[in-house]
Amino acid sequence: MQDKWTDGDGYEMYVGRWSRKTGLEFLSWLDVPPGLRWLDLGCGTGALTSQILETCKPKSVVGVEPSEGFLALARDRTSDPLARFRQGSGDEIPLDDGAADCAVSGLVLNFIPDKNRALAETIRCVTDGGTVAAYVWDYAGHVQFMRYFWDAAVALDPGARDKDEGVRFPICRPDALEALFVSAGLQDIATAPIDIVTPFQGFDDYWTPFLSGMAPAPGYCMSLDEDRREALRTRLAETLPTDPDGRILLAARAWAVRGTR
Repeated sequence: MQDKWTDGDGYEMYVGRWSRKTGLEFLSWLDVPPGLRWLDLGCGTGALTSQILETCKPKSVVGVEPSEGFLALARDRTSDPLARFRQGSGDEIPLDDGAADCAVSGLVLNFIPDKNRALAETIRCVTDGGTVAAYVWDYAGHVQFMRYFWDAAVALDPGARDKDEGVRFPICRPDALEALFVSAGLQDIATAPIDIVTPFQGFDDYWTPFLSGMAPAPGYCMSLDEDRREALRTRLAETLPTDPDGRILLAARAWAVRGTR
């Protein structure tokens, strides 16, 4: 089973609504001056790019993304002339040396196979004294809407453990992120947690995004036959904390890291 990253609308329904909350907190923590040239690596549907345009007063923003489906949605949703979107990946970023003052990556770093190369490429694109930063979900700990899913999945199918992002992505911890940035030669490195609330109006609001097949957990869900998927749905309905109005009130944490070239 491979992670699927083609359906922008499916991604938005599953995690995009929460990544927007996280992105705003990340940019506030980053606290860089206005008038910078930005690179948004793995820009996806353009959520973080839009927030940079809205809150950071950039000189320009270049969003780089390998998925043409995501790029199409990003271009459709971002009309600001300061933004450009280009197809590319961490292996080969389509920017000149020193073309950016601030390079960021939101909820993507863990999915890049060669993280050292991607970070070296990102640093190449940033001017001396510029900022390189990223944030990732705390998969193994405090992303509750995913943790409830995988805990239920593994209880029914122990083989699902290897597909759990908390197991697959050990980089998603502050010590591991700091070590990666240190090894890349960045200076003044800092990490911080970003905590948000992720309320669901009811069980359908929680469950339906897992039927998109988009990203690891929905991909696993849709790989199951109908009976096994229904068993997973039933277990989740029994274990998720629900208030008297049927709402499911959960929280999520991301870890942010930044450094200076």
